Amino acid sequence: MSHDPTTPADYRYLRYETHDDGTIVRIVLNRTKYRNAQNRGLLVELTEAFLRAEADDTVRVVILAGDGQVFSSGHDLGSSEYQAERNPGPDQHWSFTCTGATHDAVESRYHQEWHYFYENTVRWRKLRKITIAQVHGNVFSAALMLMWACDLIVAAEGTRFADVVATRLGMCGVEYFGHPWEFGPRKTKELLLTGDCIDAEDARALGMVSKIFPADDLGERTLDFARRIARVPTMAALLVKDSVNQSQDAMGFSQALDSCFSIHQLAHAQWTHLSGGKSPVGTPELGLPDWKSAPPIERADPYTP
Repeated sequence: MSHDPTTPADYRYLRYETHDDGTIVRIVLNRTKYRNAQNRGLLVELTEAFLRAEADDTVRVVILAGDGQVFSSGHDLGSSEYQAERNPGPDQHWSFTCTGATHDAVESRYHQEWHYFYENTVRWRKLRKITIAQVHGNVFSAALMLMWACDLIVAAEGTRFADVVATRLGMCGVEYFGHPWEFGPRKTKELLLTGDCIDAEDARALGMVSKIFPADDLGERTLDFARRIARVPTMAALLVKDSVNQSQDAMGFSQALDSCFSIHQLAHAQWTHLSGGKSPVGTPELGLPDWKSAPPIERADPYTP
């Protein structure tokens, strides 16, 4: 699948910015009313924007950023826009009428999440450009997937990272299960089982984050970083990316992602069964805390239980 970079694009949920005569593109999530929560329209537009940048031979580096208070608050779990695009009517998104959407609840979710939460993220990881995630605020749960699909990550001071779906929704982590590769195996277990977070300095120590910049300068400092990368010959840059990604894949990364996506669907199937088809995730009625009134997420302190 490709995209004609000369075709004008009218995005509703993001901005597509070009810098330095088009050698650098910054894709900015712009659904600030909902803290850049990922509804279907945003995810489809994001794929289109990535493909547009990939097809443009002028582009050398793609930055993924977010407007507002946070980079992204994760999956949209029920905003009015999200409900409108799911349900039949004038605002229904086309993707909810195909790609498995017409099957029964468990099979439909398996298809839909594979296309729009998993396979698209895998595709972004393989983009034929160098990508940089520019993150700030709380980067929780599905926001991690957007960030982890990028080759490099830079963070504003004060950024926090967590996946709270285990403690709040009874799930085993988000669909693109990069956690053991990004956090390390034991840290992953700790963070998922406690719902705690790590900060930008913790993430840098783990090797997940490359640079930490003051929040007020994040955009410009990230652009400066991208300019350094853009100076590398395009073929050399791509071969570096492929060499590292293929080494990671040889160690089992891609196979593990596939397996963990299936395990994620098993968790959905369990909750769908236990709730009598009412919910694909754990709810207060099924013994989970109400995520809407959950206490603040705390930093994983090595000296505190």
